[in-house]
Amino acid sequence: MILVAISVILFPIGKLLATVAGATAPNIVFILADDLGWNDVGFHGSAQIPTPNLDALAYSGIILNRYYVTPICTPSRSALMTGKYPIHTGMQHAVLYGMEPRGLPLTEKILPEYLRELGYKNHIVGKWHLGHYTRRYTPLQRGFDSHVGFWTGHHHMFDHSAVETETWGLDMRRGYDVAYDLHGQYTTHVVRDEAVARIQAHNTSDPLFLYVAHAAVHSANPYDFLPAPDSTVDRMKHIDNYQRRKFAAMLTELDDSVGAVVQALNNRGMLDNTIVIFSSDNGGPAEGFNSNAASNWPLRGVKNTLWEGGVRAAGFIWSSALESTRRVSKQVIHISDWLPTLLEAAGYDMENLPSDLDGLSVWEQLHNGNDTDRREVLHNIDDIWGSAALSVEKWKVLKGTNYNGQWDSWYGPAGDRDPNSYNLTAVFCCPTGKILQKLKLLPPVDEIFQLRKEATIECEESATISHCNPLEKPCLFDVVQDPCEFQNLADKYPTILETMLKKLDEYNATVVLPGNTPLDRRGDPKFWGYTWHNFGDDLLPIQVLVNNE
Repeated sequence: MILVAISVILFPIGKLLATVAGATAPNIVFILADDLGWNDVGFHGSAQIPTPNLDALAYSGIILNRYYVTPICTPSRSALMTGKYPIHTGMQHAVLYGMEPRGLPLTEKILPEYLRELGYKNHIVGKWHLGHYTRRYTPLQRGFDSHVGFWTGHHHMFDHSAVETETWGLDMRRGYDVAYDLHGQYTTHVVRDEAVARIQAHNTSDPLFLYVAHAAVHSANPYDFLPAPDSTVDRMKHIDNYQRRKFAAMLTELDDSVGAVVQALNNRGMLDNTIVIFSSDNGGPAEGFNSNAASNWPLRGVKNTLWEGGVRAAGFIWSSALESTRRVSKQVIHISDWLPTLLEAAGYDMENLPSDLDGLSVWEQLHNGNDTDRREVLHNIDDIWGSAALSVEKWKVLKGTNYNGQWDSWYGPAGDRDPNSYNLTAVFCCPTGKILQKLKLLPPVDEIFQLRKEATIECEESATISHCNPLEKPCLFDVVQDPCEFQNLADKYPTILETMLKKLDEYNATVVLPGNTPLDRRGDPKFWGYTWHNFGDDLLPIQVLVNNE
């Protein structure tokens, strides 16, 4: 008994819990793209933009074809970190601006804080966007051991300045310090190099959680919306539209960085015990929305709309521990599900999770391929903008819409969808493809083509489109048979519509009021050396503000 007690004292409690839970806890690498469209990756059927590293992981893992996020950035990141719908944390309306005196509520326990209890070392590289009003809202005080990246919603990927609400400031940090030394280094390269450095320096006796939150492919500042290295842009000359060509260059750099991360994991002998998840935070901003050039084709809508193009995300999970892989999943999964799913995979005592989580663990179903327990997805309720959407099984209801319906159509480009144009050689010859081949995990050519076909959504372009204006009255769709939301079935199935609207009202009764606040001009970067700052920790007297206006 004395020996057992001594061993518990000498052995860190997190490692003890992970050991008791079973085998060595897996490393977790979560790669989050920013503003990536459904049709921007090769594994969904377009050959326009080469994404061989992502494709290789997708084909050897599980492609998530009914994977949902929220329509815009901050709400999705809050759902990922808390396991809750944004309506239950007050994060459901719009994005968090740099001069807002708020952040993800400090009452919320987030993913790295849970993982820390299991002995994980937690690192974030890239974008945070869940608040920096005070240091207490920033990653280092919310469970992460390190952060190199930025706090606001976007920045220019070479000069690292963020232009926002008619002001600007530098936003690149190493921990709390402004990373002036990184000025001029392309953000995707910084994210890549810092992620690789974390892997190389990691003590493999501890499990690793690495959150790789890219700036790409979010648009930047008005003087240069889509920054990318000239040499990479030159490689995309097969794309005529120059904005789309620059977008493709940004995505290509992101894909290359994924290859570097996989290579680093393999070199350290960590890949075999790592779960890799890839996700976009929302649908793509297409055809000039947010001055960007993504594509959700053939899905309807864009970023910050509740159509499938705004909320159905490109995503996959890869792990050699998964039993049922090399498949296209039609399992319904929401971004809030990752918190309980990853905690179960890590050996957390699931009975100790809060009862108010909206996320459901899908770890067992990812293993066996069975349907998940998720029957409903609340896409969002925004009572300020007057928009809401809910899916139950195959049905989806939309009530209201954003931008007065301006972005409610279908937007390309469709890209090159000829299977013969797809560069399969790149999938096998990229760093990730080579590693997976050596491990005998990459499917053969014929199987890859079949997986790619299954992951490609095709809708009849000649199909009759029935009238739907959610500003006039709610619309109802069968998104299993009609993922492109052509046929409004509200008049045909009034009882189903009524049931869906009643369920939406039930969710609305649980809403936490949005936490958005007026901008506090004391947060203007001009008061802080033209950097985005934790201004709540050093509030200026109002008179200073008045004198500088």
